[in-house]
Amino acid sequence: MKQNSAPYLIKTIEEHHAHFGLSKPRHPLISVFRFEDTNVTDSLPDKYMFDFYCIAIKKNFDGHCLYGQRYYAFGSGVMTFLGPNQVSSYPRGEDAAREGIGIVFHASFLFGYSLAATINQYGFFSYELNEALHLSEDEEVTVAGIMEKITSEYKANIDQYSQDIMIAQIELLLQYCNRFYNRQFITRKPDNAEILIRLEKLLDTYFANEDQLQLGLPTVQYVAQELSISANYLSDMLRSYTGQTTQQHIHAKLVEKAKALLSTTSLSVSEIAYQLGFDYPQSFNKLFKNKTAISPSEFRQSFN
Repeated sequence: MKQNSAPYLIKTIEEHHAHFGLSKPRHPLISVFRFEDTNVTDSLPDKYMFDFYCIAIKKNFDGHCLYGQRYYAFGSGVMTFLGPNQVSSYPRGEDAAREGIGIVFHASFLFGYSLAATINQYGFFSYELNEALHLSEDEEVTVAGIMEKITSEYKANIDQYSQDIMIAQIELLLQYCNRFYNRQFITRKPDNAEILIRLEKLLDTYFANEDQLQLGLPTVQYVAQELSISANYLSDMLRSYTGQTTQQHIHAKLVEKAKALLSTTSLSVSEIAYQLGFDYPQSFNKLFKNKTAISPSEFRQSFN
C-alpha cells in the first residue's frame, strides 16, 4: 500500500476502476459501479482525490473513512457526495462498504448542458462526511430507482440519446437530494438550534474583541471551522432554518454592533469602521446602508 503525505490525484475514471479492482469503464467520462464488485488494490494510496464527481449510496459500511480532513465511521444507508479535489480514503477488507451504488463522472461530461453551470449550486458536494445524507426508506427507494435507471442506460448500447438521458437522470437525482437534505435540516432542528446559539455566541465574542477585529471581519470559513462544520453545510442549514446564510448572519451581527457604537459612543464613523475590522470606511458605509437603507451618519442623527 502506498504511503503518501500528500493526497494522490486520480485523474481518469479508467484509473479509478483500476485502483478499485473494477473492469474497464464503458465510457471515459462516466461510470456506474456497485460496491459489491469492488476489490481495492494495493495501488490505491491512503489519501486520494478524484478529478471528477462521485455520488454514492453505501450500505453495511463498518469502516472508518477519511473525508476532508477527518475520519468518520458510519453504519448502513448513507449517501455521500464528492466533488473534484476533495480529499478522501477508502477502507480495505472487512471495513469496506459491502453494498451500494456509485456514480462517477467528469465535469466535461456535462459540457453543453445546463447542469454544467448549476452543479456548483449543490453545496453538498463539499460537505463533510458527518454531514452525509441519511435517507428514509421511501427516500432510499426514490434515489435507488434513479440510480438504477442511470445504471441501465450506462450498460445499454451507447447512442445519440444516452448522454441526454443520463444527465437528465443525474440532475433529477441532485434535485431530489436537495429536497431530502432540506428535510434532514428540518428533522434535526434541535441540533440546528444548538448550532445557531453557538454561532451567535461566537460572533458576539469576535465583535467584542478589538484585537481580533484588527485582523479583519470574521469569514464564513473561519466561523465554520470554529463550529466544526463545513462552510457550505452551515450556510445551507442556516438558510433552511432562519432564511439567512452564514454571511448574512455575520453582516447582521456586524450591523447590530455598529448601531450600538453609533448610538452610545462619540467615535467617528471612520473610527467605528476601523474598529469593526473594515480596511476602508467606504466599505462599512456601503454595507450599513445596504442592510438598513440609511447611512451610519443618518442613523446616528436619528438619536439627536
